[in-house]
Amino acid sequence: MNHQPPVKEMADWGPKVIDLLDRLGVPFNRTQEGHLDRRRFGGTLYKRTAFAGATTGQQLLYALDEQVRRWEAEGLVRKFEFWEFLGTITDDQGVCRGAVVQDMFSMEIRALPGDAVVMATGGCGLIFGKSTMSMICTGGANSRVYQEGAKYGNGEFLQVHPTAVPGADKLRLMSESARGEGGRVWVPRTPHDSRDPKSIPESERYYFLEERYPTYGNLVPRDIATREIFDVCVKQGLSVETERLCVYLDLTHLPATTHKKLDGILNIYQKFQGVNPRQVPMKIFPAIHYSMGGIWVDYTKDETTGGLEHGAPNNHMTNIPGLYAIGEAEYHYHGANRLGANSLLSTIFEGLITGPSIVNYINSLKSSAADAPTALFDGAVRKHKDAMDDLVGRTGNENAYRLHDELGRTMTENVTVVRYNDKIKETLTKIDEIAERFKRAPLADNGQWTNQNLSFTRALGDMIVLAKVIALGALQRDESRGAHYKPDFQIDGLDPDSGEDLTEQARRWCKQFQANNDKWLKSTIAEHTPEGPKLTYEDVDLSLLSPRPRTYGLKGAEEIMRVWNSEFAKKPVETKKPVAVSA
Repeated sequence: MNHQPPVKEMADWGPKVIDLLDRLGVPFNRTQEGHLDRRRFGGTLYKRTAFAGATTGQQLLYALDEQVRRWEAEGLVRKFEFWEFLGTITDDQGVCRGAVVQDMFSMEIRALPGDAVVMATGGCGLIFGKSTMSMICTGGANSRVYQEGAKYGNGEFLQVHPTAVPGADKLRLMSESARGEGGRVWVPRTPHDSRDPKSIPESERYYFLEERYPTYGNLVPRDIATREIFDVCVKQGLSVETERLCVYLDLTHLPATTHKKLDGILNIYQKFQGVNPRQVPMKIFPAIHYSMGGIWVDYTKDETTGGLEHGAPNNHMTNIPGLYAIGEAEYHYHGANRLGANSLLSTIFEGLITGPSIVNYINSLKSSAADAPTALFDGAVRKHKDAMDDLVGRTGNENAYRLHDELGRTMTENVTVVRYNDKIKETLTKIDEIAERFKRAPLADNGQWTNQNLSFTRALGDMIVLAKVIALGALQRDESRGAHYKPDFQIDGLDPDSGEDLTEQARRWCKQFQANNDKWLKSTIAEHTPEGPKLTYEDVDLSLLSPRPRTYGLKGAEEIMRVWNSEFAKKPVETKKPVAVSA
């Protein structure tokens, strides 16, 4: 699902990014010899991930924040903290000339002129009600630029992390590092067994990931682990509890030295659950975690290296000139299912690769935002002030928080782990209903100082728009790929007991796989219209590696791969600039 040149470039930069972070002071774990330590993450058989205990992302934030403060002290960075992005400012030629923002203390709305605007605004977890993302990850900012004309790519691909802890306010991630250090996922073979889990004998425990995927065990890719947990709890009825769905994530067998490595997440679990996970297995269940889809961005391929052309002005530029997107806000690097730790790598890499591109873009401009008429900026501010006044003056009998709860429940139930077209159609109907009712949802607080109710209600309107992009993309994509799983369109494995020649079965499977790729190995591109999302499909650049079957746990996998490699595998085909085709 990825254009290959950007991904190759990111992979090539991986070691350099780790070295840079090491020099910036990130306290990576080290071996006894002083070398950087590594651990396994999902979907790998080798230790490939540098880490800092169980809070690697947090440690990276500390180090990078320190650098921002350094440049701020030198007068090169000015921060606008607690200001909310409302929209871009574009001139008559459609070129981005700045942004409109609002001070969430004083509620002042103002324009920030700029020759480039970068969206580094994260994912859209709150569309699903609760997620492991920050509580500010509404997707509102991304939705706003989408509504202003920016394309949105692969919206239907969202990662559901297999191990999270339910909470009243949000879902708290229990990092993959727990399984990378030897944590084991299991349920009692007796449904809803009320015994102390430590007293349940090994013979009465079902280590379902280890049994079904003996090569990868508890470190199968996240989409597979999530579906297996869902299957064990929902279809097999083996949830640990009767009132809620959950399985055990067990670290009690690990030594104290390993527990020390994992203190970051173990302390979080103990704080919010009141149970020491070093002594009692954790209870976990999958949760929305990451948006693989996001704002569409461009790139220029380096024909010599196969990666990106460094400094090309359009690297990470959206289809709106001067508007860039990086990190989880964009769609480039993680296809249908992100691998563990790659979000940190991609985000930092994208910042490093995009900075020089922005400089070159600005240097190529014939005029700057400073030359634009003040009427351009005043008009943009006026538009958003009028929108805020309309929201403040709204009347009706609906409640924005209840509408958000309904949106989250229908999206979680029908557009996450397992997807069926009839349920997605029901969801789209529900989204339309919520959109109409939203027009009758007034503010509970009309205050002109730090009005969080205003910010949330405004974001809800944007979430509804983006929810339709996600659901419609999921409905139209009739296949199973990564985190997008439709049982009605799954290609089943081989049946050794059918009496049919296994090679012939494998050959038929490969033909189905190839036909599916011919039709669906494309990126979904959504464009905003007053009637709703307009979807087209963009060819993927496969010029470096040819696609091959993904056979984790598939019956007959060895025979499938033998037949694929001998009869179907192709050399990479040089692909020109990807083109969009209508659905």
